[in-house]
Amino acid sequence: MAKDIMVIKKNGNLEKFDPNRVKKAVIASAERVMVDLTDEALEKIVSRVLELLNTQTSNPTVEQLHSCCEIALEDINPLVAKSYREYRDYKKEIVHILDKVYKRAQTIIYIGDKECANIDSALVTTQRCLIYNSLNKELYKKFFLTANEIEACKDGYIYIHDMAYRRDSMNCCLFDMANLLKNGFEMSNIWYTEPKTLQTAFNVMGDVINNTTAMQYGGFTVPEVDTVLKKYAKMSYDMYYQEYLSIKGEKYKDEASEYAWKKTIRECEQGYQGIEYKLNTVSSSRGDYPFVTFSFGIDQDEFAVMITKTILNVHREGQGKKGFKRPTLFPKLVFLYDKKVHGDGGVLRDSFLTAIKCSEKTMYPDYLSLSGEGYVPEMYKKYGRIVSPMGCRAFLSPWYERGGIDPADADDKPVFVGRFNIGAVSLHLPMILAKAREEQKDFYQVLDYYLEMIRKIHIRTYRYLAKRKASTNPLAYCQGGFYGGNLDPEESIESIMKSSTASFGITALNELQVLYNGKSIVEDGQFALEVMKYINKKITEFKYEDNILYAIYGTPAENLCGLQIKQFRKKYGIIPGVSSREYVSNSFHCGVWEDITGIEKQDLEDRFWDLFRGGRIQYVRYNLSYNTKAMITYIERAMDKGFYEGVNLSLSYCNHCGHEEINMDVCPKCGSTDLTKIERMNGYLSYSRVHGDTMLNNAKMEEIAERKSM
Repeated sequence: MAKDIMVIKKNGNLEKFDPNRVKKAVIASAERVMVDLTDEALEKIVSRVLELLNTQTSNPTVEQLHSCCEIALEDINPLVAKSYREYRDYKKEIVHILDKVYKRAQTIIYIGDKECANIDSALVTTQRCLIYNSLNKELYKKFFLTANEIEACKDGYIYIHDMAYRRDSMNCCLFDMANLLKNGFEMSNIWYTEPKTLQTAFNVMGDVINNTTAMQYGGFTVPEVDTVLKKYAKMSYDMYYQEYLSIKGEKYKDEASEYAWKKTIRECEQGYQGIEYKLNTVSSSRGDYPFVTFSFGIDQDEFAVMITKTILNVHREGQGKKGFKRPTLFPKLVFLYDKKVHGDGGVLRDSFLTAIKCSEKTMYPDYLSLSGEGYVPEMYKKYGRIVSPMGCRAFLSPWYERGGIDPADADDKPVFVGRFNIGAVSLHLPMILAKAREEQKDFYQVLDYYLEMIRKIHIRTYRYLAKRKASTNPLAYCQGGFYGGNLDPEESIESIMKSSTASFGITALNELQVLYNGKSIVEDGQFALEVMKYINKKITEFKYEDNILYAIYGTPAENLCGLQIKQFRKKYGIIPGVSSREYVSNSFHCGVWEDITGIEKQDLEDRFWDLFRGGRIQYVRYNLSYNTKAMITYIERAMDKGFYEGVNLSLSYCNHCGHEEINMDVCPKCGSTDLTKIERMNGYLSYSRVHGDTMLNNAKMEEIAERKSM
């Protein structure tokens, strides 16, 4: 019997055999491979272990106990037995893992890191975070992934984004700032009352952003920020209005109104300026600068319009000392465009033209169509709900208030604000086609294998995160920042997880087409379209079978653009047009080297637009100097198509004399090469040059050098 068996521990002490410890270890192993063992199965395993232990002539050692467990599991479930065995081996591998982390740490400290353009690896705080991330990534691979998944990542058939963060929290989100600010909230054991002025609202919003962005990874969007803040602008206006009347008297109402309006605008200018300084100089506890997005521009309330124009004007002016002002990188600005109100003769036409002036100087804002064709305009026109982007390009699938994935009835409405993504895993389609050809298998058979692999990773991620406590991100889960986020700190977040999305990413669609028949998507594109339609069909099937909102994401491929080339070459060599450059193409975009017009680029990429609902952006490069008319033409054409459109310029600033010009490498005014250059990374902006160095990796710099159409 169990009570008669004493196990010899590694330190030589004796300890009674505990069947519950066996069950606990077995359950953990089963969960890693998504197997649910019944109570009956667990009892059989324990009985078999006891049977084997009783054959021992003396007290068994811990190692012998483990061996008995493995034998027992082989009889019940070989898959769980394998998982149990792999878990046991981790101690033998820990030295190897720590050696890898140490080497990575030395590289970070003495050479630096350019995997992400949104970090400064020269800073001590950032170096600490990067070293921790390196360890966390290795732990994720060891304890969360199967051997086949690790091999697929290593070879390059799939890429799991943000491995260092995936076990801790979710990815991009649309944070419900209005709900959080309303009636006040608690942050770090301090009670914040609801702001009473616009200036205070900006300050508090900045505190919330810095706190909450550190609790997740990826993009953090404050949707419709003009609508969020207009009530506080009205409070400030009323305060200044009454202040003036109290001094001058009731008969000076017109003067009081003018005074209050000017003071409120000044508050807005200072408040937004403070946000820009905070987001571009104070890194989060993750070591990066918070990737924050503000969407705005559709609200017709006079205070909302004032906020829209003020944000655009302040951003256009840039930050810095006189004569050397530069546009900031964050927040990313997204202008919400409705042709009825922003087109010629529209009531907010002036707001749109103010946005254009800002874009031609700083590239931001990007523009999101609410009135064209496609998914986002459909949600706005049918339900009045705006689907703002998260980060550089991610979008949420609809989640209905009562029906969930599908509307319960004609009156059910989708919810977007307060929701989030749980991460992306990308396919490398050219690798998959090359593998199918090498192994003489059907391409779609091999593709299905990797789609199923990503599906299983998402399911495990969903289940794992669902067990997290609300206390891990109090503002989001307990204070109302997320949809349904009014949980007790000790509650699990499973109820909130239901409306989250999980993304299947796509890179190098252009190279897939080239590998298929030697033609780019500019020249052909039919096979690429066929593949994307197939993937969309499969993902839809997965969504209903798993009851998880899967989405298809056009992967921006920052560091990945160069990594995938190295992986392809290692397995399949250098193939012209596929792996002959130092980078792969971004998601479904035409090759940046293609000599095509902006109109042609928009039309060619339009074919794929609706096949990437979970993440997409379209942009056009302006190679000439500032051309307002051309910019308006391209943007309004994109809005008619239903695009999320970005302006792409190469902004250059001389650090010696302050001269600014598009795409210069030597200052024509003073001859200095000490320049600051800002380029569009993918869906966001970054420094391609600053005091002789760059924030970007070599592959991305190669891509930037070859840009013609992007």
